[in-house]
Amino acid sequence: MSPSEPQLRFNVLGLLECWAGTTRLRLGGPVHERVLVSLLLEPGQVLPISRLVEAVWDDAPPATAGHQVRKAVARLRQVIPGGTRLITTEGSGYRAVTGWVQLDLDRFLALLGQARETVAAGSVADAETLLRQALALWRGPVLAGGGSRLIGAASAGLEERRLAAVEQLMDLRLGNGEASELVGDLVELVAAYPLRETLHFQLMLALFRSGRQAGALEAYDRLRRLLADELGIDPDVRLTDLRDAILRNDPSPSAPQQFHASHEPGPGSGASACSLPYDLRDFTGRERELHDLLDVAREAGRIVAIDGMGGIGKTSLAVRAAYLLAERYPDGQLYVDLRGFTQQHQQPLSVDSVAETLLRQLGVPGDRIPGDAHGKVAEWRAVAARRRLLLLLDNAGGAAQVRPLLPPGSSSMMLVTSRVRLVDLDGAHWISLGTMSSTSSLAMLADTLGEKRVAAEPEAAAALAELCGHLPLALRIAAARLHNRPRWTIAYLVDRLGNESRRLDELRSGERSVELTLKLSYLGLTPRHRAALRLLALHPGHNNIEARSAAALLGTGVEEAEEIMEHLLDAHLIQQYELSHYAFHDLVRSFARRLGRQRVDREDGDEGDHGRLEDEAAVARLLSYYVLATDLACDLAFPGRVVLDSGVRDDGAGLPLLQDADHARRWLAREQNALRDAVKLAHRMGLHRHTAALARNAVHQFAAKGQFEEYREIAGIAVAASRELGDDALLRVSLSNLAIADWKLGRFHDGIRAATEGLDLAVRLGDRRGEAKDTGVLGALLGALGRFDEALSRLQRSIALERELGAGRAEAESLTTLSTLYEQWGHFEEAADAARRALELNRELGARDDELVALADLATAHLGLDQDREAQEHLDRAVELIDDTSPAADRALVLALSAEAAHRRGERDRFEALSGRALTLGRTSRTPIGQARVENILGGLELSVGRAQTALQLHTTAHRIAAEVDCRVEKARALRGLARAHEAIGDVATAAERRRQADELFDELGIGARFPRSS
Repeated sequence: MSPSEPQLRFNVLGLLECWAGTTRLRLGGPVHERVLVSLLLEPGQVLPISRLVEAVWDDAPPATAGHQVRKAVARLRQVIPGGTRLITTEGSGYRAVTGWVQLDLDRFLALLGQARETVAAGSVADAETLLRQALALWRGPVLAGGGSRLIGAASAGLEERRLAAVEQLMDLRLGNGEASELVGDLVELVAAYPLRETLHFQLMLALFRSGRQAGALEAYDRLRRLLADELGIDPDVRLTDLRDAILRNDPSPSAPQQFHASHEPGPGSGASACSLPYDLRDFTGRERELHDLLDVAREAGRIVAIDGMGGIGKTSLAVRAAYLLAERYPDGQLYVDLRGFTQQHQQPLSVDSVAETLLRQLGVPGDRIPGDAHGKVAEWRAVAARRRLLLLLDNAGGAAQVRPLLPPGSSSMMLVTSRVRLVDLDGAHWISLGTMSSTSSLAMLADTLGEKRVAAEPEAAAALAELCGHLPLALRIAAARLHNRPRWTIAYLVDRLGNESRRLDELRSGERSVELTLKLSYLGLTPRHRAALRLLALHPGHNNIEARSAAALLGTGVEEAEEIMEHLLDAHLIQQYELSHYAFHDLVRSFARRLGRQRVDREDGDEGDHGRLEDEAAVARLLSYYVLATDLACDLAFPGRVVLDSGVRDDGAGLPLLQDADHARRWLAREQNALRDAVKLAHRMGLHRHTAALARNAVHQFAAKGQFEEYREIAGIAVAASRELGDDALLRVSLSNLAIADWKLGRFHDGIRAATEGLDLAVRLGDRRGEAKDTGVLGALLGALGRFDEALSRLQRSIALERELGAGRAEAESLTTLSTLYEQWGHFEEAADAARRALELNRELGARDDELVALADLATAHLGLDQDREAQEHLDRAVELIDDTSPAADRALVLALSAEAAHRRGERDRFEALSGRALTLGRTSRTPIGQARVENILGGLELSVGRAQTALQLHTTAHRIAAEVDCRVEKARALRGLARAHEAIGDVATAAERRRQADELFDELGIGARFPRSS
């Protein structure tokens, strides 16, 4: 600088000030100030434009952010004398050269360094003067706390240094014999920083030395309660030792402290280095994990490794814990990003470069740091051994990057975060982070968006959390987008996120994106594991990928597939909730599927076709596995079913090891959603034979669970696939299944059309088993419509054919339908005979669910015959068979009949309990005929105990359901029940009208004046 140029002076410790001699310069607006402050906070360091963009706008930069930063730099160079010398261009970034200007930050740090050296030399008075001069430079947080997150993090580090200097100054003054003079300042400091244990220690000592023993003990007790309430921890051992000394009235605490020379700040000197990042103000949702981490921290010398998928909040948790633990490690709280998972153009930090960074953070002069890699690590370990340090190593690529840096001894603590599980890090306590709970996700949205905005759209907020997969990064990005678009409602963003193919595009804000975060983990995989991840994303059971089905998809053996998935599990790209069963996080699955599409789209010509064919071959292997596996499971779980050749060949896939029917039923229950989606996937890919064959098996499981909407959906897909194939045999089976679903769902006329077409095909093909089956299904559908004569002839024909063919399972099914028909007709003896024969067949076959239905039919018939004891015996056996896997409609009917039996025996309490359970189950059954029947039975019982209004409600519900599906028998029963209920409440006119309607309908059905028992 020439003598004629005014001296430039910059003050960043508080509001930004720029002086040229005695003239204060006007730099511009907030963008200019934040750019300049960011450069001055890291003098000599090259800051890329992306870093400056983040420093100015955090996560919501405008599209022109880079251009605005360049304009701001140009403006600063113009208004600051020598601006081009102060701010130089380096590659794609800028660097501040401050050696020729006055910078309060440089002066502040230099004075602290001089004070440290002076203390080491034993010149306590001079050190006190230097510390006072340094502290006088402090005017407040950088930019008065109004900067971005990055600037706030730097400001927090400087604030930590200021407080360390305050503590050291207090130590020096206490050592010089001051006591009562310090109490007032220390009381204010403790109130402002209640978790800094060093200040509490100094206050207790000052009070004790001032003759205020009781006050010193009261100060300790306040701190103890505060730490217990806030953190669940006890005061540091220094404080407990001081308290014990005060209780003994030991004069030793009042002795002046001694200071010893050292080349760098020694342990307990008060010169605490802190390089921790900014602690999130709205840190939310990790209370349990934070509590566990703090519990572990009570044991000195422990290592805590926090692992989890990208964006899960590992760093935020570690930083929050580090700040809460800082007081326990007074010699420094150090942070380094190891860059284990980072952009391709960056390399992970080497162990020796990390060691050098840590040494410099502790204030070790550059000339004291060895030049060779081994020497740097050795020097770091020697320096760390003499200190109580908290070390936060973020974003580790593996244990090898961390292990050499472990501080010796047991006085320090290391926190490590990584996207992979550091299984080779001996002695570490692991904390694996999963996604946040729904409650915590909503709490984060409330903190980031504002409670009023979330409260105004509670359902949309819950949907947003779900679409974000309860991933903290995704939630923060979504909140940032809503902040940046104040006219957007939460529901509008939810609608945009609803398109899975674009969901990752929506979860992007500035330089942050879920896709980029996941890509860093993906790039850390080997090519073999990358390919496996892309293929596994094609699996239809993304929430339950069993090892054997994964092996089929990957084209490997089961053990090799498990090894691959365990590797992906360690990388937190898949999850595991049970042994050998894996799952995708929704956003990871979207990411992996996008990678697969991009791979095919990126490859031209033959290569692109090859990639597509590889995917199709993998899915075909999986579907073949599912067809063969469900063949095996259904043969065990549903004994007596007709065995058909699926046309799918065994390609050597290892099938599930199913020992018996119960095991097979459990396997089917676990896989049922995957089977449903596999049928849809096969249909989309044009694999029609796989589609029809797999659907034929899968419908058994959905029928067993009473989920007939899903049953009908996949049966309809199978019909379409069979037509595409031109396979009449498969079409006949698929039409039969579709007709059964229509029957259960009350779509009787649709069912009759499907069953009739299936029957015609069976006759043309000479398929007598198919003919028998579809004849019986037609009988069931006609009976539901009240066409009893037609239904009876069909069912009798079906049963005769099935008996002739030895088709025991089919005959039992037809017999239970016949029993129901006779019961509705009022022919209870015939109903009992049919149910009894069905029961025998089902017991011979071991068909438990069908046995349950036959028992209910037999109990119904006995109740109709007033044979209460026999009815109860069959109901008792039915109750024994019921479990959570039994269809809800069957369970509801058994409970309703049991309620009637209890009522007849005068067991009022049992009747009430059974009625309530039956009603709840019936209304969740999703089978309209079954629900209407249960509502009618319970309505008749309610009327018999004098609750006419309740009976009216139940019969009204039954009538509405029966009318919607044209179930004429239950509709007539509901009308008769309504007549009785209206009569009981004195509404004679309505009662007469409902009775007339019921009688007309009973006459049409051929039941005549016979009064059905259940009404």
